[in-house]
Amino acid sequence: MTTNTTLTPTIRRATRKSLFWMLAAVFLVVVALTVVSLTGAANSGGTPFSATNAGPAGSKAVVQVLRQRGVTVSVTGSLTSTITALGRDRRATLFLYDPNGYLDQAQLRSLTGSARHIVVLSPTFAQLAALAPQVALAGTVTKKSLASNCSLPAANRAESVTGSGTGFRLIDKTADAQQCFGSGKRVYSLIAVEHLDGTGVSLLGTTDVLSNEHIAERGNAALALNLLGDSTRLVWYLPTIDDSAVTGGPSIADLTPPWVGPTMTLLAIVAIVAAFWRGRRMGPLVVENLPVVVRASETMEGRARLYQRGAARLRALDALRVGAIDRLAAQTGLPRLAGVDEVIGRVATLTATDPGDIRLLLLDAVPATDGELVRLSDSLLELERAVERATRPS
Repeated sequence: MTTNTTLTPTIRRATRKSLFWMLAAVFLVVVALTVVSLTGAANSGGTPFSATNAGPAGSKAVVQVLRQRGVTVSVTGSLTSTITALGRDRRATLFLYDPNGYLDQAQLRSLTGSARHIVVLSPTFAQLAALAPQVALAGTVTKKSLASNCSLPAANRAESVTGSGTGFRLIDKTADAQQCFGSGKRVYSLIAVEHLDGTGVSLLGTTDVLSNEHIAERGNAALALNLLGDSTRLVWYLPTIDDSAVTGGPSIADLTPPWVGPTMTLLAIVAIVAAFWRGRRMGPLVVENLPVVVRASETMEGRARLYQRGAARLRALDALRVGAIDRLAAQTGLPRLAGVDEVIGRVATLTATDPGDIRLLLLDAVPATDGELVRLSDSLLELERAVERATRPS
């Protein structure tokens, strides 16, 4: 009687089986922590050129010095609060930095009628078209230092500033404008334009002038303080997405190409037709009562074909040997628990054959080809017939 024993897996075996998934989970956690740390490091600088940001990219140092010099600085975050802070006397200075282009041209033009002087940092194409159409962008400036070389008082007091940033070019020769901090080929990092209504617009391309990190370099502080402190009131305005004129993004239907709908319909029809086609080809399921009786010859033939396909000649021969040994033991009158050596000895005595030859046939011979397998199987059959003749009564 064979007893099946079930072993409870130990902690070591269970851990070894799940080691791959544990390592994968640890790897994902490490990657997530790395991404979070890098993202946090990237965002640690705060909002660039914010009046309340004391980080390297902020402008709190400039605002604090302006307040110490008697300038009233109002920090706003929406167009409505900005216009309210500017008031109706139009004597205030407005600082505007909108790199994402949240304000449209109509909103930008509304600011020109509310402030006497507008300082725009790194304006975009749309902002130039609305506030100073006489000026165009002229690429990136990479010089380390730029000299003023103009008659603008704020630029003359600075003498030189850090040059990295955006350059501008005056495209309207008749415009009342002053061009400062040139970097060659009629490219300037500061252009001040005077409109007919008395509004002045200063386009500032060098961003280092207002950052806390570079404010102390060269004449950056002098330019920032004199450009932004020319009046007693300054409104510091950084537009947000709440000021965007876009009421809502496009829907999925608007973004989907027109050919997607007909294509998906055609694919669905093809899938349904293919399902019916394959279902009819395979036919209905066959219902058969269980248990199913299979003839021994079919099982033997199927197993033989499996042995042949896998070239398992020795396994096939061993199956023949086991059956032959059982039958020889029964023919020679040996008990069922008799060993192979007893069967070999009894068969050798009855057939007057060398026990070594019988052992080679029943145990040791290994077929190398299909022909040898057939020859050994025939030899087993002849051995059984010889024992049957020897044990048959005369």
